[in-house]
Amino acid sequence: MKIETVQRWVAAVILIHVGGSPAVALAAYSPHLENTKHSSGVGLWVMSGVIGLATTAGVLLIHQRSLLSPWLVLGALPMIISAFYVF
Repeated sequence: MKIETVQRWVAAVILIHVGGSPAVALAAYSPHLENTKHSSGVGLWVMSGVIGLATTAGVLLIHQRSLLSPWLVLGALPMIISAFYVF
């Protein structure tokens, strides 16, 4: 295996961890703000989607793939799952 391939995978895994953790945390916390202020929960819900999509786009760029990929749905997955609980 080439060193460039290993470097790409290491950078992608670090980006997934650094970007994926806040996206999942925001998506998990957003339904809990429904009792206090619903708009705050919706704001966190939207931020989780933006962070998830940016993380997925970054991984695609690291691996030199097109941004118009079905893998982009994976970045919106935390937002999609928590939408049921937010609304």
